[in-house]
Amino acid sequence: MRAHRDPTGQPTARAHAAQRRGLALEELVELGLGEDVGHGDLTANSVVPAGVRCVARIEQRREGVLAGIDAAALCFARLDPQVKFERMAPAGEWREPGLVARVEGDARAILAAERVALNLLGRLSGIATLTARFVRAVAGTGVRILDTRKTTPGWRRLEREAVRLGGGHNHRFALDDAILIKENHVTLAGGVGEAVRRARAAAPSGVWVEVECRTLAEVEEALSAGADRILLDNMGPDELRAAVRLVAGRARLEASGGVTLDNVREIAATGVDDISVGALTHSAPALDVSLIVERAL
Repeated sequence: MRAHRDPTGQPTARAHAAQRRGLALEELVELGLGEDVGHGDLTANSVVPAGVRCVARIEQRREGVLAGIDAAALCFARLDPQVKFERMAPAGEWREPGLVARVEGDARAILAAERVALNLLGRLSGIATLTARFVRAVAGTGVRILDTRKTTPGWRRLEREAVRLGGGHNHRFALDDAILIKENHVTLAGGVGEAVRRARAAAPSGVWVEVECRTLAEVEEALSAGADRILLDNMGPDELRAAVRLVAGRARLEASGGVTLDNVREIAATGVDDISVGALTHSAPALDVSLIVERAL
């Protein structure tokens, strides 16, 4: 039996290199604050006396998994380098509503940073929470929940970290990280088998080749051509089970398309290795978080 190149799904050196691209946390915070604050917070600067300090609390109002706490803390520190940010809850754990952090510092700065900090915290926690729901739904099956490249431009590094905090796994980071042959590639190459053969011939050392298949006949083509991984696109449970029997461990199988919390357990029970869910990053509702000033100092 031919061993496929990506048996554990661990990131390759190329994947790690790709992760270093894109916006760093500091850059994203800088962009967010520049966009929101502009030349200054007219409201806070008009209403709050200069030099007033305050204590505020950040609360999680719905159950879920926190992510993006570092991002929120950096927002406040960027506008007030002397701010005190005290974490009151861990990231990456399912928890009930409650206190997330306490913030003490310049009142104007805290109010100016509030929206960007909460946007980052809420958005990333929403991704971690939805991921955790999918991971819980397939618990005990051995199936991994994967993200996709359907991320917010510039946010990919943070959104993928949120997926990991929710218990999910990351697929390829970018186009130069791995070879994933999709329907349009197949059309232009003249078929699944020909596309895989071309990819295998051109693939750099250590890079796995995955191909999207819509039928069992295409799965047979992919196997014959030497695909390491096969993405089973929009197949029903019966087709997925048939694909698992056909492949018999000769390639890693990933189910994708139309995956919801209602059907993910049934998909996992077919015997596939992975299930990729674009909704983790493109449709996750933000976790409800808020900032409340407790008192002036």
